[in-house]
Amino acid sequence: RCTANSLQVKPRCISFTVVSTGAQLCESPLMQETKILPNILKKIGSTPMVRVNKIGKSYGLKCELLAKCEYFNAGGSVKDRISLRMVEDAERAGIIKPGDTLIEPTSGNTGIGLALVAAVKGYRCITVLPEKMSMEKVDILKALGVEIVRTPCTRFDAPESNIRVAWKLKNEIPNSHILDQYRNPSNPLAHYDTTAEEILEQCEGKVHMVVIGSGTGGTVTGVARKLKEKCPECKIIGVDPEGSIVALPSELNRTNNTAVEVEGIGHDFIPTVLDRSVVDQWYKCNDRDSFLMSRRLIREEGLLCGGSSGSAMSVAVQAAKDLKDGQRCVVILPDSVRNYMSKFLNDKWMIKNGFLNDVQEHKPWWWNIKVQKLNLSAPLILLPEVSCQKAIEILREKGYDQAPVVAESGLILGMVTLSNTLTSVLAGSAQFSDPVTKVIYDQFSKISLEDSLGKLSCILENDHFAIVVHEQMQCFTQMSERGERNPQTKLERNQCSCSTCSASAAFQEGVAPHSAK
Repeated sequence: RCTANSLQVKPRCISFTVVSTGAQLCESPLMQETKILPNILKKIGSTPMVRVNKIGKSYGLKCELLAKCEYFNAGGSVKDRISLRMVEDAERAGIIKPGDTLIEPTSGNTGIGLALVAAVKGYRCITVLPEKMSMEKVDILKALGVEIVRTPCTRFDAPESNIRVAWKLKNEIPNSHILDQYRNPSNPLAHYDTTAEEILEQCEGKVHMVVIGSGTGGTVTGVARKLKEKCPECKIIGVDPEGSIVALPSELNRTNNTAVEVEGIGHDFIPTVLDRSVVDQWYKCNDRDSFLMSRRLIREEGLLCGGSSGSAMSVAVQAAKDLKDGQRCVVILPDSVRNYMSKFLNDKWMIKNGFLNDVQEHKPWWWNIKVQKLNLSAPLILLPEVSCQKAIEILREKGYDQAPVVAESGLILGMVTLSNTLTSVLAGSAQFSDPVTKVIYDQFSKISLEDSLGKLSCILENDHFAIVVHEQMQCFTQMSERGERNPQTKLERNQCSCSTCSASAAFQEGVAPHSAK
């Protein structure tokens, strides 16, 4: 519809003449690929190699910095390669058949890869997943029809660890199999035969350094072995997070930090498939540098990668400083940001965990006041052997809604709330006689007295409580025969193992309830 003052333009055909210049036309990349794939599993592998331009220059690197973008695999991560290889090798060996159950303890990506393969090939799939893993991974696994079992974030050899729980399920479920990415030779072979070959082809055999994060160790082992055969001068850099024990020499692993937020790399044991001898040099990475680098890769390079990609790149910009002009450094980016939308991509989550400074312009008057100004009273602290019944009695008598559970060594195990304890007992998931560790929340936030109320406020936007670190503490254990509590008074300074303070510091727990916001 046109008004009197508008200009109406009628559509018209555009004529053009084709003139042949005799030059050979370039073929489209699409013309070289299969137009229609038989299934999505054929879209695993052949991931792109992308030049990293701005970040390398900002660190003054002379070499060519390249990223191997493994999140272009069908399931979104490098783990798609080993998932397909482990299943197909097991099929060829007659170990598994359609209709069987696949069980895997995983940090998420292998579970997604196996779920993808299981969906196409007709297997039942169960994933045993630690609680720290992102909800995005959980939602994807559920969408793929996976049965999910969540476990506490604990040592690999603890009865409740995801590895032990997975093997327990295997012994209970008929025709079930654990392909076991930590010990399965198909894991490194997948990278020896495909990932490494792709790197060599894409770089035309000219590669001087490869930087790889170590999770199961399959990627670094498989890629390194092939490159050492074809490019003996290529330097392999292994990336291991602080809090993990994988790096060599072992002195590198000394740290007071036991909590690792980056997912998919690092372990408290040495996986069988990992050959540490093929790594020329190990570097340790930390959560803050990893997440900030991932955000830079997204913002400055348009590479929509995950947190462990930032770990590898944060190490690469250090390790590649000695490379010269004309040399190449390849960095493996294992997965995409899809799995971490609620974590490091989220400013509030970054601020809450101390990885990002808050830049809010209009802050309340109390924002920068220190937590110690709240004059919080010292709460009672429960030892792990206290029963659920005693915990309920103590919480009611003292008028607390929650209390931290702390081992005699000083390690904070988690939080117990009165409502959750009562609900668990009434629902039958716990008994009055069970230790209080049966009903603890092992995911919690800690904050120091020197932190601001603004940081505490950010934490309490998502959590119901936070643990405030002090210098002394008093614990309560079971009642004595005379009905008196046995206090564990004042832990010695050298016994503290709290991850947010030095090993020589002692502490006391204060609980900031949500109403204190």
